[in-house]
Amino acid sequence: MCFGCQGPEGASAAAHALSLPAEAYGNDPRLEVMWAMKAYNHAEVYFNLISSVDPKFLKLTKMDDKIYSSFRETFKELNIKLLDPEDLKSEEAKERWRPFCNQFEGLVEDFNYGTLLRLDCEKDYTEENTIFATRVQFFAVEIARNREGFNETVYKSKCSKS
Repeated sequence: MCFGCQGPEGASAAAHALSLPAEAYGNDPRLEVMWAMKAYNHAEVYFNLISSVDPKFLKLTKMDDKIYSSFRETFKELNIKLLDPEDLKSEEAKERWRPFCNQFEGLVEDFNYGTLLRLDCEKDYTEENTIFATRVQFFAVEIARNREGFNETVYKSKCSKS
């Protein structure tokens, strides 16, 4: 069943379904599809946003300053222009990311919600250029990309086509 294909009622049903505790589902494949659709929609909205508004002026959360300072304190050397999946997914990386992410529990809504993150910030979301990350990882990387000017390429590319 495609909840999103059923208009506002379907979207409401999907939102309700996604708010229930995980134990209510077991391994329901429909839930995975709903999560994937929600993550894709989030990615699409975000890319359209950085394509339309100069990213250096964007504020993604109320906690942007805290997320950014903690991120750069913890991950000084992380190449945010071109992410290496190992910097997010290796066992060593997970040990570094876990305390970083957990400090935002209760402060950033759905801090550990699955989100799509571009590996190369100069490119769109594609299968090859996308990795699954937590929402707070997405915020940390994208806030840094916006503040440090790495997302300007997307914005300038869209502006030159208009």
